[in-house]
Amino acid sequence: MARSHLTLAALATSAVAELDAVGAAPFGSRGRGDFDSAIVTGRDGRLWMVRVPRSERAEQEQSADLVALGALSQGVRARLPFEVTRFAGQAPVGGTRAVVSEFVAGTPVSLTAIDLELATSIGEAIAAVHALPTSLVTDAGLPAHSAADAHRASLAVIDRATATGLVPAALARRWQEAGDDEGLWQFTPTVINGSLNAASFLASAGDVTGVLGWHGLRVGDPARDLSWALGSRREGIADAVFDAYTRVRGSVDRRLRQRATLASELEVALWLLHGTDTRSTETVDDAVRMMSKLVDDVLGDATDSIGPQTLPILAVDEVEALLDRAERSAS
Repeated sequence: MARSHLTLAALATSAVAELDAVGAAPFGSRGRGDFDSAIVTGRDGRLWMVRVPRSERAEQEQSADLVALGALSQGVRARLPFEVTRFAGQAPVGGTRAVVSEFVAGTPVSLTAIDLELATSIGEAIAAVHALPTSLVTDAGLPAHSAADAHRASLAVIDRATATGLVPAALARRWQEAGDDEGLWQFTPTVINGSLNAASFLASAGDVTGVLGWHGLRVGDPARDLSWALGSRREGIADAVFDAYTRVRGSVDRRLRQRATLASELEVALWLLHGTDTRSTETVDDAVRMMSKLVDDVLGDATDSIGPQTLPILAVDEVEALLDRAERSAS
């Protein structure tokens, strides 16, 4: 049974000594999703978010989120062009816990509502995350994956998906060619959020004001944080995200968008594998439909190529920039 916003407000006041609640309102869809959530208003006008996980998976996600937020020190947060919530307190409830954090102002973003101005701000926000020093992740004991790790993980998904016999031949060939393309996997890992999608962002007046959900914080392939943007079918939106990102980060990762394209497509493969692992005919059928549509959408579009291709050779200054970025990201 979903907990009411009044119950959640009571939990928040017991979790945060300084919180004198004078109002509360539900946040999200009550009884749906992974969390029971509410926004609580304090007598001083400050707003707080209280969340109680509704499943074991959500509880694990919440725990990982708290570890990640702890790794984002004040100095790190000052380098970001948006706000990150701060943990305020917790209270036990029904075998789990209610976690209270400061509320970050802004309107939740949906993929279909992103315009060019907001897409630009999103690209800049992601670039700022990727520019953070990798030491903040490693010092916190969070995962750090190399380019070779990312390559192996993608190959494993491709191999498992094609072994089902349900992946269209043209799509299997496309993925296998990308997996065999060694040049695609030559990149410098960065700090990544690791679980970004449109709903991760809060915005106001065309600017990103906050980023939610840090449970996937790690060092890894920067393409992972950008792949979701390719799901936008509004003209120019994905281009605006990547263009803004490149203006901030530079263009030394020449295959970034191609890896992001592959990562986006492999989400469908992961959905297929989830269906086969759980023996869900409905999920498998849904994945098969998605792969069929994917064939129609991308295989005839040369701009979506992820296979081997000839690319311009890096100039001397670009090589120096790549080496400098690798050195700074490790510091």
